[in-house]
Parts: sequence; C-alpha cells; structure tokens
Amino acid sequence: MSRLILLNKPYGVLCQFTAEPGKATLKDYVPVPEVYAAGRLDSDSEGLLLLTDDGALQHRIADPRHKQPKTYLVQVEGEPGDAALARLRAGVDLGDFITRPCEAGRVAEPEWLWPRVPPVRFRKTVPTTWLEIVLREGKNRQVRRMTAKIGFPTLRLVRARIGEWALDGLAPGEWREVAVAAASPRPPRLLSRKR
Repeated sequence: MSRLILLNKPYGVLCQFTAEPGKATLKDYVPVPEVYAAGRLDSDSEGLLLLTDDGALQHRIADPRHKQPKTYLVQVEGEPGDAALARLRAGVDLGDFITRPCEAGRVAEPEWLWPRVPPVRFRKTVPTTWLEIVLREGKNRQVRRMTAKIGFPTLRLVRARIGEWALDGLAPGEWREVAVAAASPRPPRLLSRKR
C-alpha cells in the first residue's frame, strides 16, 4: 500500500533527505525510509509538503498537467490594491515565462499561524499585507517572483494546501500519515477574506 505523509516544513529546512553540512533537511524531521517529496518548497518557505513512496502518486501530485491547486499564504511588503491583484490573477510575465491565471485575494493574517523563527523583518514605516494565492503550476520561486514583479516583495510564504490535503493543525516540523484512498482532488476554498 502506498504511503502519503503530510509534513509542515519549517523555515530553513532543505527539501531533500541528503545531508548537507550545517543545514537541516527532511531527514531531520521524517524518520520514514524510502519516501520522497512530491514537489518542493524553498528553504525560506514554510508549510505543507507531501511525501510518498509511490512514483505514480508523486507524479499526480506534483505534475502541473494534473492542475493540482496549491494554496499559499503570502505576507508581502506594502499594500497591493485591486489593480495589482488583477495583474496576479491574469498572469504575470516573468521574462522566462508567463504565469497561468491564478486566484489571488487579500486575507487577514491567519489566527492559527505560528511565529516564524527567525522573525520576518519589521519596519515601522512600511505596512505589510497578507494574500492568499492559489496556483495550478509551480515553477521555481514562482510566488516570490510574481509578487516582486508587481512591486510587493514577499516577506513570508506558507503553503497551506495542496489539492484536498491541508496543514490542519500541524505545527512546524510535525507530520502525519494519511490514507491514500481518501485522495480525490477538489477545488480549494479561500480561507478568510479581508474586507
């Protein structure tokens, strides 16, 4: 039977099991043999990472052709208005590719969100805004590049959901195994819109 593990990847952890001097890796958090990540999160990103021992399941989760929606909570520098959000939704020309249309909206900072270690830099004169962005693709550093391109650099990036799988109370570094039979993709719902 296939294994599927949900991990809340902490900030600063590399998405690999191979040891690297001075760096934390998945091996430090998931003592399960022969599983590998279905997709990636950069070391400076946090949140949901799926791990499996099943190549076909890994492909179904990670390959953009399957259009598995991925929901990110993004703290950006500044206060993007409706025009900036419309640019995100329509697709952003990043030079080497144009992003697919996505869902993007302002949200309140989630009450369940843990403090980041180390904390995000704070500047009294520069406000920040939380966005929820739902992608159906996942290129290298895509969300960070998208928000920077429209003039609102990402300060913190947390993946909250992949398809039907969500963090659901996992603290950073915690993981749980779920039944694969329960896997049937459904569209994500926006969490709590800020008015």
